[in-house]
Amino acid sequence: MLDRLCVKNVALIDEADISFDSGLNVLSGETGSGKSVLLDSINFVLGSKADRTMIRYGEEEAFVKAEFSVSPNSEACKRLEEMDIECDGNIIISRRLNIDGKGGIKINGNTVSLSMLKTVTQHLVDVHGQSEHFFLQSEQNQLKVIDGLCGEQAESIKRSLSELVSEKRKLNAAIKSLGGDEAERARRLDLLDYQIKEIKSAELKACEYEELKARQNVILNAEKILTALNTVKSIFDDDGGISDGISSALRETGRISDIGEHYENIYARLESLYADASDISESLSDAIEAISFNEGEALQVEERLTLINALKKKYGADENEILSFLEKAESEFLAISDSAELLDKYGRDIDVCNGKIYDLCVELSGLRKKAAENFCGKVVEQLKTLNIPNAKFRVNFKEFDKNTADLNSVNGCDEIYFEFSANKGEPYKPLNKVISGGELSRFMLAVKTQFKDLNGISTYVFDEIDAGISGYTAFTVANKFKDIAKVTQILAVSHLPQVCAASDSHFLIYKSERDGKTFTNIKKLTDSEKITEIVRLTGSVESDTAYKHAEELIKQFK
Repeated sequence: MLDRLCVKNVALIDEADISFDSGLNVLSGETGSGKSVLLDSINFVLGSKADRTMIRYGEEEAFVKAEFSVSPNSEACKRLEEMDIECDGNIIISRRLNIDGKGGIKINGNTVSLSMLKTVTQHLVDVHGQSEHFFLQSEQNQLKVIDGLCGEQAESIKRSLSELVSEKRKLNAAIKSLGGDEAERARRLDLLDYQIKEIKSAELKACEYEELKARQNVILNAEKILTALNTVKSIFDDDGGISDGISSALRETGRISDIGEHYENIYARLESLYADASDISESLSDAIEAISFNEGEALQVEERLTLINALKKKYGADENEILSFLEKAESEFLAISDSAELLDKYGRDIDVCNGKIYDLCVELSGLRKKAAENFCGKVVEQLKTLNIPNAKFRVNFKEFDKNTADLNSVNGCDEIYFEFSANKGEPYKPLNKVISGGELSRFMLAVKTQFKDLNGISTYVFDEIDAGISGYTAFTVANKFKDIAKVTQILAVSHLPQVCAASDSHFLIYKSERDGKTFTNIKKLTDSEKITEIVRLTGSVESDTAYKHAEELIKQFK
């Protein structure tokens, strides 16, 4: 239920803090006093479109906070848990909008998006009137209504459907892992065969790509390499080069090597240096001889690299991954080739599942149709007492057979929509296309009288459903409110004395002026103030008789 509503700087409301009771809460006031502003505030915090014109003139920001208490097992709490928002049954929603059009939404202190907010609030409040929150205008919710009327029997069938659909999904997944149906398997085998042949024909070797890149680098730089090697070799081997210099130094130190250990060490080092120079010279010669290639080899290396690059784009980042892909492809090819018998078994199992699913769908549809017929009759009876004497209401079921049935839904094959006609001679049309605001609210009253706790919503808001109602019908509306309010909190904007008399809590919305400005105020009425307001609503002259009449009116609903 909605325990508390705080509103700040919304239209003519400067600041309001309202605590609601669990039963029937009625809001009344003169026309233009600001009742719609309060409903706009509720809609705003529930997730309706934000409009900067709602911000009080001269202020920078509008703010609304709503505090709810619901069962920890409610759908609203489950949605919050899915968002990783803690909820023990207390839900605090706040929303603000500033003059720049920017705003923020929080649930239990956590910032959320508008879509996340609506996911939660659709399970908290149902606003009847100028709002998008009307539960029964959704065809999906209409089916929930009928299933709720069917009770445990429908839930049992849907549980069986869920098990069968789950089993069929597993079978389809197994078929898919084996390549799918015959046509899919043929296509898969063709693809695998092509991939296997393409990789095998390449005759890849481990680390081949890096070796080819190294060889390509040499070929591309051959002239540069040869020039450098020949220059270095000349430095070593030409007359007067490094080798000749070291040789001359060796001869000179040889003459003094026996004079002392120091000179002997220098001689030995020069011998080693001469050996290294000779070895380097030979290595240079070998390297020069090794640089031998032709244009044909360069082209061959380029083509091989292009082939391997193409395979890498398709099958893996390197030779090992490509060869691993080949191994898996060969295994899959073998499995699909040998899977015909297993696929045939899976296909037969799916046919059995489909047969069972169809039979359950037919059973569920029959159950729904029977419940819908009874439900429609009772709703029409209620609508007649609510001053819609020519009301007609039915549930339209789209027919299905084995060829058209959706055998993959856990909710059965039925597609339904509510059809309504309020006036004599008018044909049935979908509920959300023909029903007026006042009729829609009374229709919901009739529905909720039949089924008070279907969708788990804890609060209903009714916006002036009493238009065009008086006398006996007014008493009927008030009594239906009282009946629903036993299990679901109601906030009703009303001009009917009977509805106000039936209230558990009564709030007066009125205007006042202060410092040259107009303000909308909300006040919870005492018992005596409630009597005074009922006298005003009846249009009576304030007198002892009028007050006694108001007291008698209240007693009728106690």
